Amino acid sequence: MNFISNIWNHPRTSAAGVLIAVVTIAGVLSQQGISLGKAGSGTVISLVTAIATAMLGLLARDPEQGSGLRSQGSGSTQKLAAWMLISLLLLSTMTGCSAASVAQDIVNWTPALESAVATVDSTGALLAPADAPVFTAATQGFDAAANLLNTQAKAYLANPSASVLAQLQTQVVTFQQQVNSSLLAVTRIMDPASQKHALSAVQAVATIVNAMLALVESVSSKAAVAHMAQAAQVKIAAVEPLLDREAAAAVVAAHYGEPTSVARGQVWQTERVEIQAGF
Repeated sequence: MNFISNIWNHPRTSAAGVLIAVVTIAGVLSQQGISLGKAGSGTVISLVTAIATAMLGLLARDPEQGSGLRSQGSGSTQKLAAWMLISLLLLSTMTGCSAASVAQDIVNWTPALESAVATVDSTGALLAPADAPVFTAATQGFDAAANLLNTQAKAYLANPSASVLAQLQTQVVTFQQQVNSSLLAVTRIMDPASQKHALSAVQAVATIVNAMLALVESVSSKAAVAHMAQAAQVKIAAVEPLLDREAAAAVVAAHYGEPTSVARGQVWQTERVEIQAGF
């Protein structure tokens, strides 16, 4: 009966184990082509996997409560975070991502990217007169970068070759760096209302570009990802305090037609994995 007492005494650890098992089993089923039916625009298996990883992410972030467990909270949380990463690695290894499906997903993000950049273009008119030039200078080149990324994403969909992927890798990192630099630059806007508008507009672009970056990473070799990360001088950690994860989750949820709670976990996961990769 030791396993029952272990469950009772260590509920968070037991829950984490169950969630990792769910992710692992779902990965095996997906690899075998078993979907258990459709769920929105995806499958039941993908939905269950996303929910399990999101819940594991919440466990990893939520410290132990109670005086008796307080001293163990930090270590337990670190272990749960490690298990979270392990589950993601298991999922990516077992389910895999075909170049064609990733290319299609990247292309599917392009209308949202175009809309977000259009919002950036119109945001200057909402700012105080003294702040508009700062914002314009910070976001200059977004249109050209978005157009080039869109073109290369479509080229990759049509021909998912190594040479086209290399161009896509370069452009998505270039744009991501441009957006990160822009986030830091708009903090120089002093008017609170203007800064809020500016950060909101740039963050919407950042959410989509980071999603596209994660997709490109998923079909890139370890060496290629390391090379991409080496080119990223403005790290995500530097702009993380400026990001609104609830707004990011809303963008992701709308794109994939999924609950915001699931999207929230995906946003957190994407940030952690990209930071771990060196971005």
